[in-house]
Amino acid sequence: MKRVLNYNLSSVNKNKSDNRHFVLLTLVVFMLLNFGSLGAKNYIINTSSELSAISSSLNPGDTVKLSARTWTNEELLFTGVGTKENNIVLSVESKQQTILTGSSKLRIYGEYLTVDGLRFENGYSDGGAVVEFRKSSSQLATNCRLTNTSILNYNPADKDEDYKWVSVYGVNNRVDHCHFEGKEHSGTTLVIWIGDEPNYHSIDHNYFGARPDLGYNGGEAIRIGTSSNSMKESRTIVEYNLFEACDGEIEIISNKSCFNTYRYNTFRNNDGCLTLRHGNDCEVYGNYFVGENKSSGGVRIIGERHKVYNNYFEGLKGDDYRSAICLMNGVPNSPLNRYFQVKDAVVAFNTIVNCKMPISIGTGEDSEKTLPPLDCVMANNVIDKTSGSNNITIEDEPINMLWEGNVINADASDESVNGGISFVNPNLENKAYMWRPSASNVLLGSAVGNYEYVATDIEEQSRDENKTIGCDNGEVSADWYPLNKEDVGPYSGTQEEDVSIASITEVNDMVIAQMENEKCHFKILKEHYRPIKYLVSDLSGRLIAQGELGQKLTIDMKEIQMYLVIFYSENQYVQRYKLLKNQINRLSN
Repeated sequence: MKRVLNYNLSSVNKNKSDNRHFVLLTLVVFMLLNFGSLGAKNYIINTSSELSAISSSLNPGDTVKLSARTWTNEELLFTGVGTKENNIVLSVESKQQTILTGSSKLRIYGEYLTVDGLRFENGYSDGGAVVEFRKSSSQLATNCRLTNTSILNYNPADKDEDYKWVSVYGVNNRVDHCHFEGKEHSGTTLVIWIGDEPNYHSIDHNYFGARPDLGYNGGEAIRIGTSSNSMKESRTIVEYNLFEACDGEIEIISNKSCFNTYRYNTFRNNDGCLTLRHGNDCEVYGNYFVGENKSSGGVRIIGERHKVYNNYFEGLKGDDYRSAICLMNGVPNSPLNRYFQVKDAVVAFNTIVNCKMPISIGTGEDSEKTLPPLDCVMANNVIDKTSGSNNITIEDEPINMLWEGNVINADASDESVNGGISFVNPNLENKAYMWRPSASNVLLGSAVGNYEYVATDIEEQSRDENKTIGCDNGEVSADWYPLNKEDVGPYSGTQEEDVSIASITEVNDMVIAQMENEKCHFKILKEHYRPIKYLVSDLSGRLIAQGELGQKLTIDMKEIQMYLVIFYSENQYVQRYKLLKNQINRLSN
């Protein structure tokens, strides 16, 4: 999977140390040229009550940092109204030393708030989710973000106690670059709660790590909606996440709402599958499903008008409900919490290699689930090296299913479907992490039908007018591959701890200034800020001098009537001055 998708300025340079200095210097210069427009404040707090006390005075661009210590049994309420350009930020003084534990939890309420870098570890919740995007049932978050945050081993003594780790309410919120691992008790790890209107959330670049089998329902990594609200729209996008050893239950992801998108994720060695359990009109594309030593599955389809295309499935040992692609049977007049008939589903341009049960149709047929899939399409899929006895398993004959352009490496006499399938060896070659079409391959340019929305392959390379069967065009993209752990989670890939204007801390004890005979002398006041660098500008913003502060810096005020001066240390501390003739003004928040 493509690495450079972290939405962070630090991606401009591959050397993290050099890049951090570059970004900081850029921001310092910006501050130098914009003295009058900056009013952001920085706070370091020691208790949740201190956060509550300053909440009403927080303004766009302000940053609040939790002090470097272990926070025990603290309930944090982060509220405020930022702007799109200047979020209010809740962060930490030290990402190594600031840890929340005991019964600590977080509530986020307001607009344009960012929570960055928190770490919940070896604690538990004594009520509600560990993190909730709301203050109350009517006070919800809007345009807020949880990023670079970890929740690890946050379990109660009783595994049957149900609470979520993250509950997302409101509209236009984002959970990204987070790490969730070690959940052993009842309750979905991350839930998006549905209202009457679409909520447009984004879940991206997160690591969902090991979760043992719960033994009953409620062990999902992600759930979007509930059965009671499943016919409402969420329009959430789940992308660029890694799911690894998520064994809580059969549903790694449980879709229970409409118009959601699941794309560019990697599922590796999970004892479950992505399940479109309730709701309609979802899309699943560009994902990698890789099995190892478990009964891993792929995508299970229930409901209407879902599209599953451009996915790669390899080494999946699951069958029936855990098939690589499973189309369930439905229940007549199904209540919201049972199984709606699969209608108008499209399964196209997928590559399925070395899987036990590649495609299962009419799965779960019994005295209750009597409605087979209706008016569905199976097109331009390739199946090879199947480890089970059949490539296509039909438990209940689908009604009016269109088969076209599929290629299966099998004997036609062994399969229950003949039309719309070519039984030939696709001659896939194992190259750059996946099985792809070789040169002069039967798959190249041989797709049937017009599927306009399949404009690229799994690596987002453009498809020709005559498209290639399967998920890949046969060409290798150097920037695209299944995600690894280092590509996701806190400060992952090229992303490092965010350097922003809000995260720069202004101080007043770095240097001291004295005016003498139309000359201004600056000396270091506290040595622990070393090395200290400086920038000097005139009022127009023209850079006059820069360097590292030694014993003293002297500025002659005879020729220029006003100077702007910034001193800064590499650990993000800044002190600013405006010099007028015979006058020194220290600028601060």
